[in-house]
Amino acid sequence: MLEQLKVILAKVLPDVDMDTVTEQTRLAEDLGCDSLTLMMLSMEIEDAFHFRFSEFVKFETVGDVCGYLESRI
Repeated sequence: MLEQLKVILAKVLPDVDMDTVTEQTRLAEDLGCDSLTLMMLSMEIEDAFHFRFSEFVKFETVGDVCGYLESRI
Protein backbone atom coordinates (compact mmCIF):
# COMPACT_ATOMS: atom_id res chain seq x y z
CA MET A 1 0.00 0.00 0.00
CA LEU A 2 2.87 2.37 0.78
CA GLU A 3 4.24 2.17 -2.75
CA GLN A 4 0.82 2.85 -4.27
CA LEU A 5 0.39 5.84 -1.98
CA LYS A 6 3.83 7.17 -2.94
CA VAL A 7 2.74 7.24 -6.58
CA ILE A 8 -0.27 9.34 -5.59
CA LEU A 9 1.80 11.58 -3.32
CA ALA A 10 4.25 12.19 -6.18
CA LYS A 11 1.41 13.61 -8.27
CA VAL A 12 0.39 16.02 -5.53
CA LEU A 13 3.89 16.76 -4.22
CA PRO A 14 6.22 16.52 -7.25
CA ASP A 15 9.13 18.22 -5.45
CA VAL A 16 9.30 15.63 -2.65
CA ASP A 17 11.79 12.75 -2.94
CA MET A 18 9.51 9.75 -2.49
CA ASP A 19 12.50 7.58 -1.53
CA THR A 20 12.51 9.41 1.81
CA VAL A 21 8.80 8.82 2.53
CA THR A 22 7.97 6.13 5.10
CA GLU A 23 4.85 5.25 7.04
CA GLN A 24 6.13 7.48 9.85
CA THR A 25 6.43 10.52 7.58
CA ARG A 26 4.13 13.28 8.84
CA LEU A 27 1.96 14.89 6.20
CA ALA A 28 2.03 18.46 7.49
CA GLU A 29 5.36 18.69 9.29
CA ASP A 30 7.55 16.56 7.01
CA LEU A 31 5.86 16.94 3.62
CA GLY A 32 4.47 20.44 4.07
CA CYS A 33 0.87 19.51 3.28
CA ASP A 34 -1.60 22.31 3.87
CA SER A 35 -5.38 22.08 3.64
CA LEU A 36 -5.38 22.53 -0.15
CA THR A 37 -2.73 19.87 -0.63
CA LEU A 38 -4.67 17.47 1.59
CA MET A 39 -7.81 18.10 -0.43
CA MET A 40 -5.93 17.39 -3.66
CA LEU A 41 -4.47 14.24 -2.09
CA SER A 42 -7.94 13.10 -1.06
CA MET A 43 -9.22 13.59 -4.60
CA GLU A 44 -6.32 11.63 -6.08
CA ILE A 45 -6.90 8.81 -3.56
CA GLU A 46 -10.59 8.70 -4.42
CA ASP A 47 -9.80 8.46 -8.13
CA ALA A 48 -7.09 5.84 -7.70
CA PHE A 49 -9.05 3.57 -5.35
CA HIS A 50 -12.55 4.22 -6.77
CA PHE A 51 -14.34 5.33 -3.62
CA ARG A 52 -15.45 8.57 -1.99
CA PHE A 53 -14.66 9.72 1.51
CA SER A 54 -17.99 9.79 3.31
CA GLU A 55 -16.69 11.56 6.40
CA PHE A 56 -13.83 13.77 7.46
CA VAL A 57 -10.76 11.71 8.34
CA LYS A 58 -7.77 13.36 10.01
CA PHE A 59 -4.55 11.84 8.76
CA GLU A 60 -1.35 12.71 10.60
CA THR A 61 1.11 10.35 8.89
CA VAL A 62 1.50 8.46 5.65
CA GLY A 63 0.92 5.32 7.73
CA ASP A 64 -2.47 6.66 8.81
CA VAL A 65 -3.48 6.96 5.17
CA CYS A 66 -2.15 3.47 4.39
CA GLY A 67 -4.06 1.98 7.31
CA TYR A 68 -7.27 3.69 6.26
CA LEU A 69 -6.91 2.49 2.69
CA GLU A 70 -6.13 -1.07 3.77
CA SER A 71 -9.33 -1.09 5.82
CA ARG A 72 -11.32 0.07 2.78
CA ILE A 73 -10.11 -2.50 0.28
